[in-house]
Amino acid sequence: MKTKPWAIIVMIICTIFTSTAQLLYKIGAEKLSFDIISIITNWPLILGLILYGLGAVLVVVAFNGGEVTVLYPIITSSYIWVTLGSKYFFGEAIGILKWSGVALIITGILMITFGEKNKKVIEMVEAV
Repeated sequence: MKTKPWAIIVMIICTIFTSTAQLLYKIGAEKLSFDIISIITNWPLILGLILYGLGAVLVVVAFNGGEVTVLYPIITSSYIWVTLGSKYFFGEAIGILKWSGVALIITGILMITFGEKNKKVIEMVEAV
C-alpha cells in the first residue's frame, strides 16, 4: 500500500495534538491537588486528555491511508515539539545531550523517509 499524502498530514496533526497535550499536562500538574474538585476543574489537564484522545483517533485514520513504517516514525517528532515547547513555555534548560537527541530523531525520520524513496527506486529497477 502506498502512503497517501493526506495520511502524512493527518499524522503530523496528531503529533501537534499530542505534543500540545503533554505541555498542557505540565501546566495542569502544576495546579493539581489530589481531590476530585481540583481534578475535574483542571482545564489544562482535561484539554490535554481530550487532545490525546483526538490524537489516538487521528492515528487510526492515518493508518487507513498508508504504511505503518512510513507513518509511525512521524510520531517521534513529538519529542522535538515538546522539547521546544518546554524551553519556550517553561524556560527549561536544553543541554547539548538533549539537542543531540533532537538531531538524532530528525536524522532518523529523514533516514526512514529517504529509505522509503530508495525502496521505490529499487523496485522500479527490479521491474525492468
